[in-house]
Amino acid sequence: MNLPVPVLRIFFFLGLVFSLVIPQAGYARDLPDFADLAERQGSAVVNISTTQAGRQGRSIPSLEEDDPMFDFFRRFIPRNPGAPRAEPDSRSLGSGFIVSADGYVLTNAHVVEGADEIIVKLTDKREFAARLIGADPRTDVALLKIDASGLPRVTLGDPGRLRVGDWVVAIGSPFGFENSVTAGIVSAKGRSLPQENFVPFIQTDVAINPGNSGGPLFNMKGEVVGINSQIYSRTGGFMGLSFAIPIDVAMDVQGQLRVGGRVQRGRIGVVIQEVSRELADSFKLGTPVGALVSGVEKGSPADKAGIEQGDIVLRFDHRPVSVSSDLPRIVGSTRPGSKAPVQLWRRGAFKELAVVVAELPEDRARKVVARAPRPDVAPNKLGLAVVEATAEQRRDGRLGAGGVVVDALRSASARASEIQAGDAILALVSKGVRIDLRSVEHFNRVVGALDAGQTVTVLVLRGEFQTFVPLRTLER
Repeated sequence: MNLPVPVLRIFFFLGLVFSLVIPQAGYARDLPDFADLAERQGSAVVNISTTQAGRQGRSIPSLEEDDPMFDFFRRFIPRNPGAPRAEPDSRSLGSGFIVSADGYVLTNAHVVEGADEIIVKLTDKREFAARLIGADPRTDVALLKIDASGLPRVTLGDPGRLRVGDWVVAIGSPFGFENSVTAGIVSAKGRSLPQENFVPFIQTDVAINPGNSGGPLFNMKGEVVGINSQIYSRTGGFMGLSFAIPIDVAMDVQGQLRVGGRVQRGRIGVVIQEVSRELADSFKLGTPVGALVSGVEKGSPADKAGIEQGDIVLRFDHRPVSVSSDLPRIVGSTRPGSKAPVQLWRRGAFKELAVVVAELPEDRARKVVARAPRPDVAPNKLGLAVVEATAEQRRDGRLGAGGVVVDALRSASARASEIQAGDAILALVSKGVRIDLRSVEHFNRVVGALDAGQTVTVLVLRGEFQTFVPLRTLER
């Protein structure tokens, strides 16, 4: 049957419309329903406001109005010489969520840090003065208690079952706007952040802003899988990178806070670093996994168990150590006093040991000593100019009888490495064999025997810290 051209055009147009509309309608049906989740879970999310009492202020110095510093002090310090004025009370806002019907609330430690008064506000407008049960700055988790009962509470989920790309929802009070709902996806799992050794963060692109801190991160079942804690930003506002503390980590912390008011963590007394491909090759380890021990504290549990510098920890307490940041988390979660099996890679072979875990003390300040280089010394194949250690450096105790000191970096590869002028080099590892260095002549002789373009590892001492650094010999 031959149809007229106008009719064919109509069928073509209708087909085009259906081809565009039907897939979009199907796509819309596949989008998650955030409304039901927000309605069910919003009542268990709270607004937290804190007040820190003002402290005695300082008065403006006696300055003439044409003094360059006058305007600065006029803006920031009251101009009343001899009459100090108290600073106003400081206030901050955050979020939290109820984990038990009798009034226990989880939030971030930084939300309540230094607070003299903590107020928890529910969605039904009731307000309660909260008592701080305990806070753990290392994980940024705090536990509060309000005197109430029969409260709505969240359901806890398993962050281990989250997959990258899963939808997640945050509810909180950004900039004080209570019960604001934002959504996004899981961008990554197990993220390590600088100075955060005990939390494998969940990275999301959920919009998180000041005031969201301490609020819950939900999966699509309405279960809490994390506590929104940090954002990465160059402006102070949200830029698509937010980080949440896994709820299993937070609940372990709150359990200890509820019982004893503080958190106990294990320690074994080692300094570790990441195993790069170059380091793995130097130690004859087929895959760059584990945590490379760059230092062992004398008399520590690791020292007593026989762990040595240059060992690579592959498993601890039956749990795999895939990257170096895994080890502090695993050791930290191990009960102090327990005996934990350790699997090591040492000199090209596996080795099994057992360590009695000690308790992690408070952080201690460490001193780093800088040494000035002298750039007039000839370099070797690694592009390093080295000199003998001084008698004072020998008396320091950490350098020992051997080792050499880096005077200058004379090649592009050396300058691109982590080595600095003033570092001491204690040993060199090549093809799985460690060579302790005795002198400059010995070091230069060992380096001179290396092949061109070969990758080796040197053990570097800087201040009180030791680390392994891979270097490639010059291509000549």
